[in-house]
Amino acid sequence: MYLNTDIKSSGILPDNHPQRIVLHNEVHARPSQRIHLPALIIYVAVFNEGVTREQECDHLRLLPDQESLTPEQLQNNFLRLRLQGYALRWERHTEYTRYTLVQQLPSSANLGATDPELLPYLALPKDWLARIPGLTIAAIKLAMVHGDLTHMEDLLNNARSWFGGHPIVASLIGRDGHSLAVTDFMLRESGFERMLVIAPPNTTETRAGRISQRLLEIETYRLVALRALPVAKQLAPELTHAEQQLADITAQLENKCTSDQELLDTLIALAVRVERITVEHAYRFAATHAYDRVVNQRISELREKAIPGIQTIGEFMQRRLSPAMATVDATTQRMGYLSARVARASSLLRTRVDILAETQNQQLLEKLTRGQELQLRLQSTVEGLSIAAISYYVISLLLYVFKAIKAAGWPMHPELVTGLLIPVVIWAVWCTTRRIHKKFLESH
Repeated sequence: MYLNTDIKSSGILPDNHPQRIVLHNEVHARPSQRIHLPALIIYVAVFNEGVTREQECDHLRLLPDQESLTPEQLQNNFLRLRLQGYALRWERHTEYTRYTLVQQLPSSANLGATDPELLPYLALPKDWLARIPGLTIAAIKLAMVHGDLTHMEDLLNNARSWFGGHPIVASLIGRDGHSLAVTDFMLRESGFERMLVIAPPNTTETRAGRISQRLLEIETYRLVALRALPVAKQLAPELTHAEQQLADITAQLENKCTSDQELLDTLIALAVRVERITVEHAYRFAATHAYDRVVNQRISELREKAIPGIQTIGEFMQRRLSPAMATVDATTQRMGYLSARVARASSLLRTRVDILAETQNQQLLEKLTRGQELQLRLQSTVEGLSIAAISYYVISLLLYVFKAIKAAGWPMHPELVTGLLIPVVIWAVWCTTRRIHKKFLESH
């Protein structure tokens, strides 16, 4: 499919948004292949963590006549190579990269064969698959052949023989039950699973491509979705211990048998541990839910019709995948509930600490108020003593003045005059002190 990435503004419309072309072409990204039956499809999906496009480009250069391939050609995360006698698709996703080889199915592996070996007929260079950079998550050999679906019993017997007599999972797919999809979901010694699609001779190449893409994606997304299951099982004991620890903290909070500081330290340590678990595994669980939705979507797109006595692909997935997803969901909910309960316990402890602090502050204010009252009383006492002392010194000075006047020849009685002036001096000192206090208070 042609993708134009260099469209300029026509002058009829405003200038393009910088991402308009990229967003528009997203609908054409990774189109279904056109597959001519009978065909053999070799599919390998590998985790690409730590694997760069340059490394993948170097590996693709090992294919015949691909020495000029550049990393820039891989920037769109999709590449289709047409080689002599086969075609190869490279697709890079967020977590994994998948390689899809489409070639002619050898006649010895056609319908009617018994457990045929397919790998010796690969058109790829020797050891090319083994040298793919990354870690394998899915590997499938998918054979697509013509067959007459009106003789269903004969087809099923041939399919069982083709899978080596293993129990099979099969269903008619398409709105009109157009094709028959068969698998056994068994991992063989070669590391590959097997799938078989039997379609009538009038099946178009485009339809065959869509069928293969859906079947391969179902198995890929199933396996990638299950990555969270070991994590969920590993977290179960840790979450149980955290829940028990939180229950103990709550009991101590209720019984008030432990100091608030000790409870707070324990609760903070628990909150940090729960937050660490959430941060480390939230993406994995969220990705699992997304992959599970894709699996269910692809199964619904198959529009399966059951064959009496045989389990469909959707039923097989429902019975095997659903319990794993339920375990992941339960773990996700436990993490969320535990985090919320830790937050509530922290809020309760914080409320109790705040109430205690307010009580202590109130008691402190009461003490300060009583201290201020005592200080005022003391100040009044000191003030009275100060008035008396100042009056005493003033009266003593007046007595000396009057004695000096008498010695100078003035007829007067110094002690009598001084005694008469004592009330006047005390009143004058008191008035002066009050005036000073008033000015001090007004200035503040």
